Amino acid sequence: MKEAMYYEKLDAGKVRCRLCPFNCFIDEGQTGVCKSRKNIDGKLYSLIYSRYTGSPFDPIEKKPLYHFYPNWKIMSLGTIGCNFACEFCQNWSSSQALAERGERILSSFTKEITPEDAVKIAKSTHKKGNAGIAYTYNEPLIGYEYVFETAKLIKKEGLKNVLVTNGYINQEPLIKLLPYIDAMNVDIKSINPAFYETLCKSKLQPVLETCKRAVKSCLIEITNLIIPTQNDSEEDIEKLTDWISENLGVDTPVHFSRYHPDYKLDIPATPPETLIKAREIAMKKLHYVYIGNIWGLEGESTYCPSCGKIVIGRSGYMITSYEMDEDKKCNFCRTKINVRGTYWKN
Repeated sequence: MKEAMYYEKLDAGKVRCRLCPFNCFIDEGQTGVCKSRKNIDGKLYSLIYSRYTGSPFDPIEKKPLYHFYPNWKIMSLGTIGCNFACEFCQNWSSSQALAERGERILSSFTKEITPEDAVKIAKSTHKKGNAGIAYTYNEPLIGYEYVFETAKLIKKEGLKNVLVTNGYINQEPLIKLLPYIDAMNVDIKSINPAFYETLCKSKLQPVLETCKRAVKSCLIEITNLIIPTQNDSEEDIEKLTDWISENLGVDTPVHFSRYHPDYKLDIPATPPETLIKAREIAMKKLHYVYIGNIWGLEGESTYCPSCGKIVIGRSGYMITSYEMDEDKKCNFCRTKINVRGTYWKN
């Protein structure tokens, strides 16, 4: 365990966590909403510090990040727990593990990977095409202490840090972490506050505030899981598109991802035509819009917003063509493309 950052001690042995917008009041012996931060003898501890399920090397496109170090791999660290309780969670076996099975799952489901261990692995694989570390799979920010310490070490080694997150964090810890983060994929689950309150048991506005602050310091890509009858109306897509274009910019990559029935929600999977329509709507205002969790549709590749030619061709997570120079300019019309980092030629 590790004593938590961002909490305050209260009377009668209680504490108040200040990491995320839930700002949980926690009695002695109890945990907060995330189930990963526990009050022990009047101090708040992270139960998941250095406890990770493994360190696979994923294509960076799988995060998904389509505009950051194309064709590289990235060491992907995930643990268990989440501060959301989304009824449709596509990764509930790890995100809800602490909530449903308690602390006993830590020893059976995770192993110890210290920050120093993680950095050593990442550094040793850099020459093989590993860009750095992605904190992903569950909600990484509930393990803030580990992410913060590891990210500082990774940055010192000249490697890259990536967050795949729901964005539910208070501004003070976010601002402290951002100097070490190179790219983020933030899941905006809906632009409708009622969706968050009903299906996620949380709030929308803090997620939007995270996006607006993060875009000032790192590359940000947005994922929206489209669920039939819940957030798939043309009005919802238009409102989300408008918010992104006005607050994050028209060059912000957006991924409309296909939902499938999982966890507590049994609505049938998203029809491909819904995803295609969402992309058509978003492309009216945004330059880079993708379709995820389904292969073979037009939304896999990156198109130049000026000439319409494919500048990064994709088939699934595999890069099939790359048509940009070292300055990230389109080989066909010389338009600057919003891509960060080098292309890995494996």
